[in-house]
Amino acid sequence: MLIREYKPDDCPLLAQLFYNTVHTVNGKDYTKKQLDAWATGNVNLDEWNRSFLAHTTLVAVWDGVIAGFADMDKSGYLDRLYVHKDYQGIGVATALVKELERRAIDENVVYFETYASITARPFFEKLGYTVQAENIAVRGGVSLTNFRMAKTALGN
Repeated sequence: MLIREYKPDDCPLLAQLFYNTVHTVNGKDYTKKQLDAWATGNVNLDEWNRSFLAHTTLVAVWDGVIAGFADMDKSGYLDRLYVHKDYQGIGVATALVKELERRAIDENVVYFETYASITARPFFEKLGYTVQAENIAVRGGVSLTNFRMAKTALGN
């Protein structure tokens, strides 16, 4: 697996990976109505590209296929983490998060935060994140439960 920097040409592929991942991987924890509200299939690619470029954004490539991506802002907020449905459970997400954290620590960031889905919560707990609060996000009038999770870099 190769972890590389994001390139603007990646944006449409990452938007498709996001949609497919939400609608397959997260289907066990959310209703179809919730999945449709979360990932509508209509991502504003210009906004996403600007966000990816403003953040540290990494792309995982496995045998030439984009297997996942993640981005973190300069404050240590992990915004997005999505792994292709066919590459779940083989270390893609762990590699992405650990590399984002390593780079943030190099920039003197010592506190990490994310909003994790019900599906992702156990993954983040394994990486040392703890639930700070249960949260209800509303998308298109539909409520989705997620968790504000945090971790300090001390001891990493």
